Amino acid sequence: MSRTSTVRASKEDAPAIPRRNGQPRVLSRGDLRLLVLALIGEQPRHGYELIQHISGLFMQAYTPSAGTMYPLLASFEQAGWVASEEEDGRRVFRITAAGEFELKVQRTQVRLAQRRAFDRAREITKASLPPPLATALREFKQALVRHHGRWSEGEAEAVAEQLSRASALLNGALADAPYRVTPTEPDPA
Repeated sequence: MSRTSTVRASKEDAPAIPRRNGQPRVLSRGDLRLLVLALIGEQPRHGYELIQHISGLFMQAYTPSAGTMYPLLASFEQAGWVASEEEDGRRVFRITAAGEFELKVQRTQVRLAQRRAFDRAREITKASLPPPLATALREFKQALVRHHGRWSEGEAEAVAEQLSRASALLNGALADAPYRVTPTEPDPA
């Protein structure tokens, strides 16, 4: 059997879960390449910044290594998709006209890769929730379903206020919050 294999969740038409060394893969084949090119297409970036950006997307559950990132960037340069220059002791990569054309040609694939990355980041986040929070979220979702369409005066506003307070706590806006969380979303279609 090869080092990388695909395992199905069931015998039906369930989506395949890519695996590497027995562990679920964070990214599908070719997704890192598309994500990195899209990030450079947004603005010039250096390699470490790209590594950190991808790592942040996956809540540090996946961080591409320098041994992965820099050969990828070198292949982009060789293909003529990016050009690099020294700035403040760092190599900064900028998209070229050829790179912009490649992004345009691959637009659908880039968006699909961004969607897969966003969905996988959500799965990782959900799987790592502390049990009391996972239980509270499940109970809240069930309450929303049961309460559908039966909102009394001011009830929706009161619930929204509590949710806003919880979001502010997680995002570090409240004084006792230890850190900020930056949400990540795929590029809008």
